[in-house]
Amino acid sequence: MVNPGEQVARPRRGWADKREAITRGARVVFARDGYTRASIDAVAVQAGVSTRTIYNHFGDKEKLFTSVVVDSSVQVRDVLIARTRQHLDACTDLESGLVAVARAWVATMAQFTEHFALIRQIATEANHFPPHVRQAWQDAGPQAARAELARHLDMLIRQGLLTSDNPERAAVHFHLLAFAEITERYEQGTLTLDDPETDEIITAGVRTFLHGHLPR
Repeated sequence: MVNPGEQVARPRRGWADKREAITRGARVVFARDGYTRASIDAVAVQAGVSTRTIYNHFGDKEKLFTSVVVDSSVQVRDVLIARTRQHLDACTDLESGLVAVARAWVATMAQFTEHFALIRQIATEANHFPPHVRQAWQDAGPQAARAELARHLDMLIRQGLLTSDNPERAAVHFHLLAFAEITERYEQGTLTLDDPETDEIITAGVRTFLHGHLPR
């Protein structure tokens, strides 16, 4: 005898599995082709579903793109937050802890290559989709991750280990000094993440950050 609960669960699992397949396939296509050139047909082929199934789940291309960007950003955000907590929750050596955080954030570029290819497409094609798409990405990913970094910097400030009257601004300074150059050069193809210079940039950036934020 078939359990009625199983009859309900199977369609739901099938629906969720198809949605996940569409999301994965769309991430590949959008990262490769960008928003403008990507087609629902290409996503359907990549995901192994029909175009009708995609429209049933997401409505249109813009909503699909927004969903993919948010989903991908949340995955990266969660890793960044976890690594920030790992290295700063019980930090005993400030320089080592901040260097470890910067290294961990840089490492996500190698771990989530499709995501960062997708983000480059956003930067390139910003004028081809509504502003709310870019804002959805910022809210789900970069702003949330940076807010967690700012929270940890605020904890260090309250402990007297750092000085700043604006933890959010300090988090921006840390980002710019410790790995913004790496991100830019990596995207330009002039620096690899395993290049010894990458670690030199991180260490020099952290020391410059500390020079401006250590108590006098």
